[in-house]
Amino acid sequence: MNGSALIFMIIAMVLIWGGLIVSIIHLVKHPDISMAELERRGG
Repeated sequence: MNGSALIFMIIAMVLIWGGLIVSIIHLVKHPDISMAELERRGG
């Protein structure tokens, strides 16, 4: 694997894993359904 392919692979991995981490943090801070509403629904 040459240098440019290695750099491109690292950039792609950072974008994918970074997006996953950012989406998890966003979901924790802004959940779709609050826990109180979930308990009211009986779930």
